[in-house]
Amino acid sequence: MSVPPVERLALGVLLPAFPGTTLAPEVAGLLAEGLGGVCLFGSNTAAGPGALAELTAAIHAAAPYAVVAVDEEGGDVTRLHAGERSPVLGPAALGAADDLDLTRDTGAAIGAELAAAGIDLDLGPVADVNSDPDNPVIGTRSFGADAGAVAAHVAAWVAGLQSAGVAACAKHFPGHGDTAQDSHLALPTVDVDLATLRARELVPFAAAVDAGVASVMTSHIVVPAIDPLLPATLSRPVLALLREGLGYDGVLVTDALDMAGASAGRGIPEAAVLSLAAGADLLCLGADKDVALVREVQTAIVDAVRSGRLAEERLVEAVGRIARLPRRDGAVVPVDAARQLEGARRAVTVDGALPDLRGAEVVSVATTANIAVGEVPWGLDPDRFVHPGEPVRGDRPVVLQVRDAHRHPEVAAGAAVVVEWGWPGPYAGDTPRICTRGSSRPGVAAVTELLRKAGWDR
Repeated sequence: MSVPPVERLALGVLLPAFPGTTLAPEVAGLLAEGLGGVCLFGSNTAAGPGALAELTAAIHAAAPYAVVAVDEEGGDVTRLHAGERSPVLGPAALGAADDLDLTRDTGAAIGAELAAAGIDLDLGPVADVNSDPDNPVIGTRSFGADAGAVAAHVAAWVAGLQSAGVAACAKHFPGHGDTAQDSHLALPTVDVDLATLRARELVPFAAAVDAGVASVMTSHIVVPAIDPLLPATLSRPVLALLREGLGYDGVLVTDALDMAGASAGRGIPEAAVLSLAAGADLLCLGADKDVALVREVQTAIVDAVRSGRLAEERLVEAVGRIARLPRRDGAVVPVDAARQLEGARRAVTVDGALPDLRGAEVVSVATTANIAVGEVPWGLDPDRFVHPGEPVRGDRPVVLQVRDAHRHPEVAAGAAVVVEWGWPGPYAGDTPRICTRGSSRPGVAAVTELLRKAGWDR
């Protein structure tokens, strides 16, 4: 079989994202030339399910084997329901509910919706063990802080999603949970020895591999015990833990290369070359990119091959793996709203006794959104917002909604009850606290029930 020209191979490993709810002609042209695929974000899905299906159909018409990918984790991270909250629980709530059948069925329901929309690859589940409660980017996207429990839920979610015919992607290898920095903005370090890494971070990824996960995503973190210089995405020794240590031969996807953890100080084109040389296959470039950047990255890869920095065989291998991503009809599993609500009830915990909430107003603390989550609705619809540290004034009881209150200890002053929609970290306040472990429609319903039992009349 003849090998495609290197220019086509270089496009075939790229997964950029473009703005808009329709396929622009210049993007269709890239697809016809062999672009590996397109990653969709909220700006692409905003026109609703009908328009989304038309968009994915247009992408596949331009390039039948192009990969259409999306981040749909359930709970806080949703692209298909960005304006209305996810209809299913997110990972932290599923981990707290501790019902593996519910976790599997949640993955299957997400997969069925994605398959109906024409999406091939879901960039989930998160397989990180959230061992640092101050983690600013993982948090409720993780199934929990215990490696064994996270592994069980990751395997169940992968099995459910892939039963619907959509490829899963366990992320962020080798584990982004033990960090207090966001790799979108900096280069975090997981400074543990190899034994700890194997006993904690790698356990859920091993479970995902055993479950037949179609792809794994790299993280932009440094693991000094293996490679003190390069982030995992660019490090051959770190990625060898997956390939050789866990025996994984599926598609290795990079996290977005526009993130500071990958490209700060070197640029996206150079990060792309280094990630391919390290063993990655499908390169996410980040949201809302233009065709000019795709061409820059393509040129950098071609130049690296021609100069001998990157073996052409490495590109052929990567394109071959991408072509083997599973694409098949799967089971159609609708969301079971009653089971999701019951799971949310089990996941919610209450610290202290709720006071009389008759006439209470809902106030949200306007903290900065996790970049992976984005600026989307969360929690109950608020009556008003306050900024962190701003006094909660009013002549009615206040139900104060927060995300990661342990990182903003000043926010609870003056509230009748705090509703924690983020990671339930340490809490020393005297105000009663409701912990939800992430925002979703069933989570909102479960909290509404609790508040109404305490007299809230909205």
